[in-house]
Amino acid sequence: MAETISDERRSLWDSVRPYLEKESLAAFFLGVSSGFPFALLASTLTTRLAQDGIEKSTITAFTLAFFVYNLKPLWAWIIDGVRLPVIGAMGQRVSWMCVTGLLVIAAVINLALSDPQGDIYWTATSAVLLGLAGASFDIVIDAYRIETLKPYQLGTGSGMSQYGWRIGAAAAGALALVVASRMGWSVAYMVCAVFALPAMITALVLGEPERRKVVVQKRSMDEIWQSIAGPFAEFFRRSGAWLVLAFILVHKIGDTLANLTFRLLFDDLGFSNDEIALYDVGVGFWALIVGVFVGGIIYAKLGLKRSVLIALILMAVSNLSFALLAAAGHSNIGMAGAIGFENFASGYGGVVVVAYFSALCDLRFTAAQYALISAAASAVGRFLTGTTAGSLIEAFGYVDFYLLTTVLALPGIVLFWWMMRTGLVDAAMGTAGEVGEGDARNDPAV
Repeated sequence: MAETISDERRSLWDSVRPYLEKESLAAFFLGVSSGFPFALLASTLTTRLAQDGIEKSTITAFTLAFFVYNLKPLWAWIIDGVRLPVIGAMGQRVSWMCVTGLLVIAAVINLALSDPQGDIYWTATSAVLLGLAGASFDIVIDAYRIETLKPYQLGTGSGMSQYGWRIGAAAAGALALVVASRMGWSVAYMVCAVFALPAMITALVLGEPERRKVVVQKRSMDEIWQSIAGPFAEFFRRSGAWLVLAFILVHKIGDTLANLTFRLLFDDLGFSNDEIALYDVGVGFWALIVGVFVGGIIYAKLGLKRSVLIALILMAVSNLSFALLAAAGHSNIGMAGAIGFENFASGYGGVVVVAYFSALCDLRFTAAQYALISAAASAVGRFLTGTTAGSLIEAFGYVDFYLLTTVLALPGIVLFWWMMRTGLVDAAMGTAGEVGEGDARNDPAV
């Protein structure tokens, strides 16, 4: 009996230990820098424009800056295959981390100096430029994270990255508001530029990732074309690659469709701003934090395939919880339960699904392939759900709408289950999930 207890304790420690390793801590700081440009383009910019008296219709047009993130695959190959002059000696990832980080800082300062009241078009252009710089920074950050983490660390590393992203976004947004109220928006944005430093310093301290696979420099036009097409050709040569792509495209449609409408539901159910702040923001934040932590542990204990399947089921059930809230009406307990479950599922799912997407990458083309995967995972949801959610609610009502989003989550669950049963999850795995300590294809014994 004593031996069994000892084994269980060792197993629990093995699940927690990766959170304290340098690679996972590095993922946290990378996440901090990844999250802050998004925050400055989202609610922070919306608040700034509103306080400057800009019309709501003009403010919503600034979402164009986010669309840039979906275009990452168009230039991600450059970060994989083009060696920078002079500073390229620091290493492919380290040199690009420094350059893109400086570009983000410059873009933030440029947006800080723009005057929405004097020239709204230049402000919009500045926002798009920050989107381009932030998307490029993300390409390097994702590649560096994947190549730094060993296969057994992908779950916890993804979790730490999620923590960092949330903290970076929240801290930058809060700091901007505090500074803006005292010194103006220009100074506020300039101060927030310091959030680019954690990723840059992390890369300089740790150096080039050990798992980084050097790609031969491309010189002729044919070689350049191969460097562009090669990452995608390699992915689609794998067994089951088209099914994997189908899963990436459909796995979050139901979840994305539901997430767009929560604030509409709360407003129509008569929740006050204080109640929304307490339950949606307060309870939701801590539920997400717990979900991220649990996701890393479950990934370590159950392995990639089973932990992803559980995540897909949890995300589907979370949509069902909002159907129950819509049927119950104004209920603080119901709202807390629905929001808490939704954010726990999102936090858990964000860890294990991101770990799976990371494991799909070939270490020769990490930047290009992860840019393609991450763009595909969000592009369909943003394109389809942004134009249909409101009309579906008007046609069906909230209860049936959330039941529909639950049904829309089922194809992703069934497809991934079938890929597990037929071995396609393992067959389509990239070297990022295979090379190094631990193998993402191997499920630990339960």
